[in-house]
This record gives sequence, structure tokens and C-alpha cells, in this order.
Amino acid sequence: MRTKICGITSYKDAMMAIDAGADALGFIFYKKSPRYVSVTQAKEIISKLPPFVEKVALFVNESAENIDFICSETGATLAQLHFEVTEELCHALRTPYIKVIRAKSIEDIRDRADEYTLIDAYCEAYGGAGKRINVEWFEDIECSKIILAGGLNASNVASLKKYGFYGVDVSSGVERSHGKKDAKKVEEFIKNAQ
Repeated sequence: MRTKICGITSYKDAMMAIDAGADALGFIFYKKSPRYVSVTQAKEIISKLPPFVEKVALFVNESAENIDFICSETGATLAQLHFEVTEELCHALRTPYIKVIRAKSIEDIRDRADEYTLIDAYCEAYGGAGKRINVEWFEDIECSKIILAGGLNASNVASLKKYGFYGVDVSSGVERSHGKKDAKKVEEFIKNAQ
């Protein structure tokens, strides 16, 4: 499974995740998040990163114009849309994007289109808040285009391999504190996911 380490707030943590084998890094542009980074901070980090690593910008309730501007300005390569998006917004975007489904029930997963999708556990606040989704929902579902998030850590990620997910996305499960990654946890998470 491919791995994304989300909530990156420093160059040190970004490089530590890359050196551990992360395929993607997540930068949160949602001001209410404890892992929020400004355009300036993200640009500074991303400008120093090596090639062949996906730089994902996470957005909540932003316009297509703002999403395109922030991604272009920072060097982010993919927009993660963590809100209910309209077809108009998707058509207006110039930046490649991935939609997020905040799943409340198995129907939310079954109803997804045949496209790459990030599925997170539903909670009132945006972001999974470390809440784990019911993985039994995926028993009879084709998961090769699903990136799973929510409540993941080094001790439970290996158990997901049988479902055949495209990838996994983690934030709080590899942290010492909000926005500060723990090198040992990141390394173990990636090793156990691969």
C-alpha cells in the first residue's frame, strides 16, 4: 500500500517521512486545524523537497480559484477536497484533485464513483480526529482505488493489506503532538503498510 503522511508542518518532518519511504506528504490549508500551514510555510518546505514525492494540499470549503492559486503558489501537486464538492467546482479546477468521502455508513462507500477516492471516518469536525472507520464495510468491495484514512497507526495498518487498498493516509497516528511527527512511529507505519 502506498503511504501518505499528512499534517506536515516542518521541513524536518517532511524529509524524515520521505527518508522513511512515504509516497506523499499532506499539507493542511484549513485554518481551524491544529496542523494548519500558511501558503508561505508550505512553499518554503515544498521548494526544498526532492522530486517524485506527491505534495498534497488539503482544503475545506475553498473555491476552485483559491485551490488553484494555493497549489500553484506552493508547488503542491494534488488537491485533496475534504468537503462536499460540486461538479462545477471540479470542472473549474486546473489542479489535479482527489475527493474525500467522510463515511457514516457502508452505503457511503458503496455509492462512490469508480475513481480514486480517499475515505475517512465521519466526524463533526473536518478531518478524522483519529476516529477509525469500520473496516468490515470493505469486505466485499473493490478497494484498489481507495485510500483509507482515520484512526490508523503502526499497530493496525498491516491488518488492512487483505483488503487491497491503493493506499493509506495517516496524521495523528504518527505524531508526538499536533503537527509534530515521531520518526519511529512514521518509520514503523510505513514499514508495516508496505
